[in-house]
Amino acid sequence: MRLSRQLALVAAPLAVTVLLAGCGGGAPSQPGPTTPTARASVAGAGSPSAKSASPSPSAPPRATASASPSAVPVAPGAGGRPQTRAFPRTDSAAFRNAMADLWLAVTTGNPRFGLPGFFPVAAYQQVKAEPYPAADWQDRLWYDFTLDVRAAHRLLGSGATLERVIAPTAYTAWVYPGACYNKVGYWHLPGARVVYREHGQERSFGIASLISWRGVWYVVHLGAVQRTAVTGIVDQPAAGPGVPGPPGGC
Repeated sequence: MRLSRQLALVAAPLAVTVLLAGCGGGAPSQPGPTTPTARASVAGAGSPSAKSASPSPSAPPRATASASPSAVPVAPGAGGRPQTRAFPRTDSAAFRNAMADLWLAVTTGNPRFGLPGFFPVAAYQQVKAEPYPAADWQDRLWYDFTLDVRAAHRLLGSGATLERVIAPTAYTAWVYPGACYNKVGYWHLPGARVVYREHGQERSFGIASLISWRGVWYVVHLGAVQRTAVTGIVDQPAAGPGVPGPPGGC
C-alpha cells in the first residue's frame, strides 16, 4: 500500500514469535509442501516480465507430479467476501500456511507458490479507491512481489531451512477508510521477520507489509512498500533474527 498521508491507528497486542512446526495440512486433493527447505523447527529471483509472471488469481499453483512441491490453501474464496474487523491471529493454520507458501516461493524462486498467501485481487478491488484496482494489483503489487521473491531466492544458498517467523504484533494498527487511498479498512502489520538457518548460521530477512482480510494476514509488500526503480528488493537481510518493524505505514 502507499504510505499514508493521514492515518488513524489503533494499537494492538504484544509482539510474538510465530512457531511454524507443521506447516503442511493442505486440502485433501492437494498435499502440503514436500520440499525439504519448507521444514520448520519447533523453536519457535533473472529479471522477469510482468506478463510472464502474471498469475491467474482464481487458479493457485498446483503440483505437476506427486513428488513436486505445491502451495497450501490459506483462505480460499475469502477475497470475494466483505471485509470484517476480525483481528488476524499469527498462531492460526491460515498464517502458518501463508508463511509456508512464501518460503516455498522464495526457496524455489517461483512467485506463484506464494499466491495463496498474497493479498487477493478480489479483496484489493474492494479496498482501493481508484479507477482500476485490478490493474494496479497486477502491474504493481503482484509484479513487485515477483521481483522481490526472486531477489530473496538469489540471497539464499542451497539447503536453507525455515526456522520461524517473527510477527511484531505490538505494531499492528487498524487503517481506517479514507487513509492510504482506501475505501475499506484493514489491519496492518509492518516489519515481520523470516528467520532461517543456512550452513549452520541463523539469518533473516523482512516482510515489509502484511495486511488483513476477514481475520487473515496476507503479504502485500515483501521487499519494500515503495521503490525508486523496477527491481527486486530484499527487506533488511541480516545475520541473526534482525530487528522487526519499525511501526507505521499502511
